[in-house]
Amino acid sequence: METLADLARVLRELRRRYARTHGDAEPTYRELAAKTGWSHGIIGEYLSGRVLPPTDRFDTLVRLLGALPAEQRALATARDRVEENRRRERTASDAGYRPRTVVPRTAGRGRSPRQLPMDVFGFTGRTAQLAELDALLDQGERQALAVISAVAGTAGVGKTALAVRWAHRAADRFPDGQLYIDLRGYDPEQPVSPGDALSRFLRDLGLDGARIPADLDERAACYRTMLAERRVLVVLDNAYGADQVRPLLPGTPSCFVLVTSRDALAGLVARDGARRIALDLLAPAEAVALLRTLIGPRVDADLPAAVALTDRCARLPLALRIVAESANARPDLALADLLADVDDERRRLELLDLLDLTGDQRTTVRSVFSWSYRRLGAERARVFGLLGLHPGPDADLYATAALANLDLARARMALDDLARAHLIQATPGPGRYSMHDLLRAYAVERATSAVTAADRHAALTGLFDYYLYCAAAAMNTLFPHERRGRPEVPPPKTPVPVLDARDDAERWLDRERPNLVAVAVHTAKHGWPRHSVDLSRILWRAFEVGGHYQEALAVHTSAAAAAEHGQGLASVLANLGNIHWWLGDHLKAQTHFEESLAGHRVTGDPEGEARALARLGVVHERLGAYDAALARLREALALYRTLGDRYSEGAQLVNIGTVHRRLGRYPEAAEAQQQAAMLFAEIGEPRLEGYALGNLGALYSLLGRYDEALAHLERALMNCRATKDRGGEGSALGAIGLTQLRSERYPEALEHLRQALAISRETGDRNLETETLGALGRCLRALGDAESALGHFHDALALAERTGDRYEQARALDGIAWVEGDAGRLAQAHRNWRKALTIYEDLGVPEARQVRTALGE
Repeated sequence: METLADLARVLRELRRRYARTHGDAEPTYRELAAKTGWSHGIIGEYLSGRVLPPTDRFDTLVRLLGALPAEQRALATARDRVEENRRRERTASDAGYRPRTVVPRTAGRGRSPRQLPMDVFGFTGRTAQLAELDALLDQGERQALAVISAVAGTAGVGKTALAVRWAHRAADRFPDGQLYIDLRGYDPEQPVSPGDALSRFLRDLGLDGARIPADLDERAACYRTMLAERRVLVVLDNAYGADQVRPLLPGTPSCFVLVTSRDALAGLVARDGARRIALDLLAPAEAVALLRTLIGPRVDADLPAAVALTDRCARLPLALRIVAESANARPDLALADLLADVDDERRRLELLDLLDLTGDQRTTVRSVFSWSYRRLGAERARVFGLLGLHPGPDADLYATAALANLDLARARMALDDLARAHLIQATPGPGRYSMHDLLRAYAVERATSAVTAADRHAALTGLFDYYLYCAAAAMNTLFPHERRGRPEVPPPKTPVPVLDARDDAERWLDRERPNLVAVAVHTAKHGWPRHSVDLSRILWRAFEVGGHYQEALAVHTSAAAAAEHGQGLASVLANLGNIHWWLGDHLKAQTHFEESLAGHRVTGDPEGEARALARLGVVHERLGAYDAALARLREALALYRTLGDRYSEGAQLVNIGTVHRRLGRYPEAAEAQQQAAMLFAEIGEPRLEGYALGNLGALYSLLGRYDEALAHLERALMNCRATKDRGGEGSALGAIGLTQLRSERYPEALEHLRQALAISRETGDRNLETETLGALGRCLRALGDAESALGHFHDALALAERTGDRYEQARALDGIAWVEGDAGRLAQAHRNWRKALTIYEDLGVPEARQVRTALGE
């Protein structure tokens, strides 16, 4: 055994041998998880060869799988050899030779992110710290060590500036990219959770959002897998402590992690081997040099005043930049007069706590902020204070106008002036601004004292109205057929962007997603329940299509708490059910849909009732309760016909036809799909017409009418490609491949099935992925590649177990049994067929007859 794939293959063989020895089925991932306390997802990563288990976990796993003592020792040696081989490959790669690698299946499309913020103008000093970081990088490369560097220091001391400056200097030594995130560790509202940070990084690395695991440990394992063998710099800015950082650490020495925090991060140093770099105040000469860079010759013209100004700013770069901007705004004012202004302000202010600065620093920074604030003018000062109340990470021109009730011209001037004064800072993206957390705390203080409670409430209501209206407008553009199911939102009093074009609507939702989530959570907690509920009702489809499941979970959970027993709760519960469905938790989804159905019936909402019935039908189908599925789908169909919603009527016909096909009721299945195809053609919906035609083609394939099947499937493929529906395209390709497999055109089948599998992983369609893995297993078996076939069947089984899809579990077990039988392992084959038969008979599907034949019954 030399590779991770070799090691995983032996682990899987141990699992099969355990079953043969004990006369039982192979232990499932969930059974192994229950015995170890690990997640079943990470066990799947180990057994599939996606992740190398740590030594202690590897030893535990081989013991559980029945390895004898001598085998355990041999396997431990083999594991160490695999790890050493992987280390040598990384070392060779770093020395200039990059071996050919394969991106893990969980990784999807690889990307090389370039996320560093713009370098800071006028960066001064910190020579020793930059040199220390250079040395750590050199040492890590020489010794193939994982390096974690923690830059710790007080607020405003320049930790981010140092990290960004060094990251830009070292960027070319990380050819696979640079990841950056502001963890907002000291944000009083909502620091970034490790799970949300991982979700963002995984998307940035190329993983489709729909494939991001729900479990934090599984998500971290997937992140480590995607970074394995890659040379990436990870900058984790503004962390509150080791617990926020630890899940974001890569598992490979090819990466370098740079963390900044006000905390000393002792736990990260002690447990994870981080190297702490303490960042103190600028040295006196460095502070004067920074002023010289920012102000120019006036510093040397009045050096004593310049030195005194650096003292008044506690030699903190943030405060020095604010003072320098004020000096530049009044070029005729002598620095001595500027110093007198600052001293007057300092004497005027009483001591007030400001975050975690020391007493002298707190007084100094607050006096500098106040001195700059008092020079803003009334409107600019009001905008500054209100921006501190914004619950999201940043704001653009329109959001600022909504918050301050301004037209765009006045809002733009206010933002420009605040940016010039260094009271806000530009962020990635056109016209977007954020605040340093010290300034945000000061802004909130100013808003609280200078703006009445009623005016603050009105300002935030204007902001929330703006986000609600624009979200609805964007969704109406992207999903017009669902407009009647969304709440009507009146336009806000302030200007809004035009979102009539699909591209504009998609871009707006993508840019504003973090703010929309923050607003939904904030409004639920602080007295705007309707906004939280309506955001859930408006955005649910965008979250699902984009695979933003964790963000959706946060929004819908907050909305459910805000609604309690009030208006909109039933719709929110349906949204929660949808997310749990996509996450593979079908039983929890069923519970939410049933609660939603009851709620809609109480309030007399037929559209909501129809939607809950339709989703319940799909859940029942996936769980194998086909009679219940048909009953719910028929109820939904009748309601949609009464409502005149032809789009949803056609969707239910497609779903009904699918259940009939599963049960072997082929004439009924054909009739339902034909009706759906004609309906979608009449209303001009080619995408869903393609779905109906694809299902009709899949039915004809089952019946051996291969030419007719391929004709329908090719048309379905054409429609889905024309409408850029990647999921539908993948389904059509998979059905074409399966038809070619049945007609014994194996090379063509293999090509189409591989394309379908790639699309399923790109889009995160777990149902399609499971079905395609099984079909590939059958194709590879027909081509004589038993080992690859068995691997595909086991992957299909693992995925079906994870999602609760019993039909696909039985299909995978049937495939495994055929490969076992081909190899002469008849007892094991019969055990797997028995398991498959039990499931098939319980489901009442025709495949049970085929398994009985295989068993000789």
